[in-house]
Amino acid sequence: MDESKRDEKEEAESNHLPKQLDAGALFVLKSRGVVCLTVAAMVTFYSYNLLSLVLDHHANLGHRQLRFRDMATDVLGPGWGKYFVGPIQFGLCYGAVIACILLGGQSLKNLYILSNTSRGMQLYQFVIIFGVLKLVLAQIPSFHNLRHINLASLILSLAYSACATAGSIYIGNSKMAPPKDYSVHGSGANRIFGSLNAISIIATTYGNGIIPEIQATIAAPVKGKMLKGLLVCYGVVMTTFFSVGISGYWAFGNQAKGTILQNFMVDDHHKPLLPIWVLLMTNVFTLLQVAAVSVVYLQPTNEALEKKFSNATIDQFSLRNVIPRLFFRSLSVAIATLIAAMFPFFGDINAVIGAFGCIPLDFVLPMVFYNVTFKPSKKGLLFWGNTVIATIFTVLGVLGAISSIRQIILDANTYSLFANV
Repeated sequence: MDESKRDEKEEAESNHLPKQLDAGALFVLKSRGVVCLTVAAMVTFYSYNLLSLVLDHHANLGHRQLRFRDMATDVLGPGWGKYFVGPIQFGLCYGAVIACILLGGQSLKNLYILSNTSRGMQLYQFVIIFGVLKLVLAQIPSFHNLRHINLASLILSLAYSACATAGSIYIGNSKMAPPKDYSVHGSGANRIFGSLNAISIIATTYGNGIIPEIQATIAAPVKGKMLKGLLVCYGVVMTTFFSVGISGYWAFGNQAKGTILQNFMVDDHHKPLLPIWVLLMTNVFTLLQVAAVSVVYLQPTNEALEKKFSNATIDQFSLRNVIPRLFFRSLSVAIATLIAAMFPFFGDINAVIGAFGCIPLDFVLPMVFYNVTFKPSKKGLLFWGNTVIATIFTVLGVLGAISSIRQIILDANTYSLFANV
C-alpha cells in the first residue's frame, strides 16, 4: 500500500512540472528557436574574440590578466572587478556546479530506475551520492591539471549527443512515438515570461564566464591559439545542441522535458521507449560528462577560497595548504549538493545562471571592454555595433532576471523541499 502511494505521489509531482517555463521555452523554439541559438552562437563567438584581443593587448603592455575580475579592474576600475564582475562570475560558476550536481543525481536516478523496479529511493539521495563523487574530484589542484578531464568531457559530450539524437529519431519514427503536439499552452503573460526564461537558458548554451582563466593557461605565444580553440569549441557545441534540440523537439513536441533523457525513460505504460542498454549507456555518458564539467566550474570558487585561506609562498601539497584546501573545497561541494537536493529545478537554475551570469559576462561586458580599451571611432560601425549588442542584451538580461525569479517563486509554491521530480 505504501509503495502504491509513493508511486502516485511521484506521478503527481511529475505532472506538476513548471508548465509556464516549458511553454515559453517551446514558444521560443517553435517560432524562432533555431534563430535564437544561431544568434547566440554568433554573438558569443564574436565577444570571446574581443575578450581575447583585449587580453592580448594588456599582456603586450606588461599587464597579463589571469582572471575576469582582473580585466574589469584594469579596464573599468577596481570597483567593477570587486563588486560587479567578481560576484557575478562566482555566482555563475557556482550555479553551474549546482546544476551539474543536480543533473548527475538525475542520471543516477535514471540508472537506478532502469535496474531496479522497487523505486524506493528519492532524487535527493542520488544527488547526495553524486555530491560524494564530487568531493573527490574537487580536490584536483588547478585548471592545468584538468586538461585530461576536459578532453574526456569533449568525447563524452559528443557520445551523449549522438545517443540522444539517435534516440529521439528512433522514438519519433516508432509505434511508441507520443502524439506530436507543437501547440503552445498558457496565457499571454506566461508565454512572454516563459520565452524570456528560454532566452536566458539559451544563453547558458554558449555562456562560459571563464575565458580569461582559460586563456591564461595557454602557453605563449597566445595569438591565434584562442581563435583555433574557439572554432573547435563552437563546431562541437553547435553540432551537439542543434542536433539534440531539434530532434528532441520533433519527437516530443510540447511534452519535451527539461532534459531529453526524462522523455526516454518511460511511456504511459511505464515501459522504456528505447532498449535498456541504450538508456544505460546514454545516462552513463551524461553522468561522467557533468562530473567533468562541474570540476571545471568549481575552480573559480576554489581560487577565491584559497586566495584567502592558503599560503601561495609555500608548496601547494604542504599540510599548511592541503588542510584548508580539503576543508573549504569539501564545504563548497557540500553546500552545492544541499542546494541541488533542496531545489531540484534544473530549468529554473539554468535560467538564473543565464540571466544573472552568462548574459552580463558573455554578451555585454566583452563589447564594453573592447570599446573602452581600443576606443574605436564613435562614427564607425564597430563602436556602434558593440554598443547596440551590449544594450540589447542588457535589456534581455534584466527581463530574464525578473522572469527567472518569478519562475522560482512559482515552483517554490508548487513543490516541497527535496521534491522527487
